[in-house]
Amino acid sequence: MVHGCFWHGHDCHLFKWPASRQDFWREKIEGNRKRDEAVASALRAAGWRVLTVWECATKGRFRQKEEEIADAAAVWLSGGTDNIELKGIRHGCTG
Repeated sequence: MVHGCFWHGHDCHLFKWPASRQDFWREKIEGNRKRDEAVASALRAAGWRVLTVWECATKGRFRQKEEEIADAAAVWLSGGTDNIELKGIRHGCTG
């Protein structure tokens, strides 16, 4: 899965709650989060593994190098852990 940080309410520097129409946006983004979890749970229950790439992994001041994203995805594809999330780098940490 590839998630935009705004649309999926990611806890990163790219996400900010809008100042206008706050009730609308909170309902929209919380609904997206609930659907994301339901879809990921259904995939895992069906025997699939889930890789989520967050927008902040690919853009912004904490983005990862393209090679690092590709390497992490390759390791996952070759039988790594069941589920991983690739996020922007924070204070020297990834994941």
